[in-house]
Amino acid sequence: MSEYKNIFDAHAHYDDSWFDEDREALLSALPQGGVSGVVCNAVDLSSAAVIQSYAEKYPYIYFTAGFHPENLENIPDNYLDCIAKFLEHEKCVAIGEIGLDYHWDIPRDLQNRIFEEQLKLAVELDVPVVVHDREAHGDTMDLLRKYRPKGLMHCFSGSVELMREVMRLGMSISLGGVVTFKNARHSVECAAEVPLDRLLLETDAPYMAPVPFRGKRNDSRNIVYVAEKIAEVRGMNAQELLNITAENAKKLYEIR
Repeated sequence: MSEYKNIFDAHAHYDDSWFDEDREALLSALPQGGVSGVVCNAVDLSSAAVIQSYAEKYPYIYFTAGFHPENLENIPDNYLDCIAKFLEHEKCVAIGEIGLDYHWDIPRDLQNRIFEEQLKLAVELDVPVVVHDREAHGDTMDLLRKYRPKGLMHCFSGSVELMREVMRLGMSISLGGVVTFKNARHSVECAAEVPLDRLLLETDAPYMAPVPFRGKRNDSRNIVYVAEKIAEVRGMNAQELLNITAENAKKLYEIR
């Protein structure tokens, strides 16, 4: 049992194969570890269907639907209609995980087209987006300025200046295990300055585990290490930070 409560994980991937051996036991145990909410993020239509089943089984789990930039091969022509259908589900809370990833050799014109189409759908349907931005800050921000969606820049890795631009667009950021890493200067600077009402916490589980578990499988209970680091930087209580970021997540995702 965690000494902390009200841990809300704004971004996770519990359909990842790293959880295959003990997924059901882990998901059943997370509430006893202080976890009050998790948003599982899709990367394509098949993953959206899988995480929908988790949301239907576990009261604290919610899900998103969308196409990640690494999952655009053989994308169906009617993919926007499919995403919209998922969003009719009461626990589908955003279009995500969407965005741009220039680290990998994926055609940039295709990435930009699919990202833009999903942003346009989000604005039309008035739902949040969960944005992935890896080594593509300029093009990502250009499209966000064009459509001005509500939503979240997940696993935020940019500078304080970029964070301020995200704030001007009315969006939020989420921070995870990186803030605990030894050389995470940008993340710590952003953690110190981001307005508290625009900050969410995430794991990106099973990835990005915080110190002292760096390199191991991550799960939502480890957010407490992120909360402790950010609370230390901001001179506040970690439980207070958990409470604030949980409320921020519920507000962003319109969870009642």
